[in-house]
Amino acid sequence: MSVLKVIEIMASSAESWEDAVKNAVKSAGKTVKGIRSVYVKDQSAVVKNNNVAEFRVTCKITFEVID
Repeated sequence: MSVLKVIEIMASSAESWEDAVKNAVKSAGKTVKGIRSVYVKDQSAVVKNNNVAEFRVTCKITFEVID
């Protein structure tokens, strides 16, 4: 039986929400091992001069607790 833990993180990208999610997983993976899934809880964007300047996501990342 495995034990899983969930953390919530925020990430951003100048390109897309998809890229922001990839950034979230990549950043979390630097210190968290055994990532199983990512759930996008919220999306938002920063608008400057009537253009989207930044895509932001709030994600829940699930990983296995290793003994």
